[in-house]
Amino acid sequence: MLEEFSAGFPILSCLLFLPLLGAAALWWLEDEDLVKVTALAVSLLELALAVFVLLRFVPESPAMQFTERARWIPPLGISYHLAVDGISVLFVGLTAFLTVLIVIYSWETVRHQAKLYLMALLALESTIIGIFVSLDLILFFVFWELMLIPSYFLIKLWGSGPERHYAALKYVLYTLLGSVFMLVGFALLNLNYHRWAVTHHVEPSYSFDLLELLTVPVPVEQQVLIFWLIFLGLAFKAPVFPFHTWLPDALLEGPIGMAVVLAGLKLGTYGFLRFSIPLLPEASRSEGVVTVVMALALAGILYGAITALIQPDFRRLLAFSSISHLGFCVVGLFALNFQGLQGSLLTMINLGFTTAGLFFIAGFLYARRHSTQLPALGGGLARQVPLLATFLLIIGLASIGLPGTNGFVGEFLVLLGAFKAKWVYGAIAVTAVIFGAAYFLWYYERLMMGPLTMGPGQAMPDLHGRETAIAVSLCVMILWIGLYPAPFLRMMNGSVQALMDRLERGTVAELRGEVRGQAPGESIPMASMSSPLSSPQPARAHSDGN
Repeated sequence: MLEEFSAGFPILSCLLFLPLLGAAALWWLEDEDLVKVTALAVSLLELALAVFVLLRFVPESPAMQFTERARWIPPLGISYHLAVDGISVLFVGLTAFLTVLIVIYSWETVRHQAKLYLMALLALESTIIGIFVSLDLILFFVFWELMLIPSYFLIKLWGSGPERHYAALKYVLYTLLGSVFMLVGFALLNLNYHRWAVTHHVEPSYSFDLLELLTVPVPVEQQVLIFWLIFLGLAFKAPVFPFHTWLPDALLEGPIGMAVVLAGLKLGTYGFLRFSIPLLPEASRSEGVVTVVMALALAGILYGAITALIQPDFRRLLAFSSISHLGFCVVGLFALNFQGLQGSLLTMINLGFTTAGLFFIAGFLYARRHSTQLPALGGGLARQVPLLATFLLIIGLASIGLPGTNGFVGEFLVLLGAFKAKWVYGAIAVTAVIFGAAYFLWYYERLMMGPLTMGPGQAMPDLHGRETAIAVSLCVMILWIGLYPAPFLRMMNGSVQALMDRLERGTVAELRGEVRGQAPGESIPMASMSSPLSSPQPARAHSDGN
């Protein structure tokens, strides 16, 4: 039986299950136009709920807000525990926003089994929301694995490439392989909690709850082992170099909607912020771990950027640039200072608008030429498709960090954090900006500038209404964050600072901050992070949320 929701209304459960219920409703509809309208209505309602959460979220607070909790499997310490904080709340809004755009994009581009496609898309949205709002490790793992089911079918059945079956299987197998290691790491955390609970005569003696696990010290040697086990699970999903080989295949062979999700939502790096770093602070900041992770991240930056530079296919260019950008996010995370963590989190959000936006543009090009290869597209297209050329330029410049766009704010903070951690990290990371400008501007110059050289087929039409709406929506967000990032930074500042406090002290943190009967979005202050708990029950505090 559900306990009382701290928000007074189970809004996170609504966010979690609404797309799934919408997918089930589509099954009973036969008319294709009605199916599309219903899918769009469900995704818009989901976006409205996400916006409500964002508006009611208390900024500058490290608290877990909109908390929902119920017992699930008590003997194993597994619970249904949902909440959002400054680390996760923006991802919820981004997921809902991108799903709406994918539904709009798919309106005419998906003609084969459109109903099943939209059902799979809504089911995928539900699992991703579950990943971002779960505070129980097993609940998180369940959504992490369930995501593979709709993802597999979206790539396999609606992919545009001849190797889509291979790409779908490769993606699933790579993720499953990493998940095995991650599950072992979660189990070790649970056993460590059990040992502590038995020693201190605490009931229940098992727990997978993040906030309870944070109250229990983990021996440093065990932290390192658990860190690498969880790292493998997250690295395969992110993907971190050299675990990236599934990504170019999935992004090239799968449908544009799936590419937007895989490239725009950084689930793996979110996992580092949510679980690895706070649960394993001593391991995360140990010199050996930081050196290895930074080496992989910097190698990924250089490898992805240099490989993107030589790509004649726009989608392959974007795939390798995604690997480079992902390395950039990891550098910010393991700089392990406020600027790096803040910049990495903001960059993850930014990539949901820039990289996803570029894949939408790739989809617009593919719809016109059935290819994103430069010879098939032609050159000098700015004369023929000025709207498409303009939006490609704006989104592309944001992806390489032009001042005034969202990419600049995140990249500047990451570089600031990297130089602050160690100058050599910053010196290598800054090459991502240089190479990024090189591969994008060179491709743009060949595609859009110069004399008009037509590819095969008829003249290329410019963007129509739905495509323009997608591009305008993305550009609004790009310029909003670029020119006025303060609201977004304020949302994440409290949680990032709490994470820094835990890293700097290297002690057991008491992060639980839940009260029953809390008003929607009301802030709950975190307890002190400076000393271990002497009892299993956290102190409950109440704030007026102002």
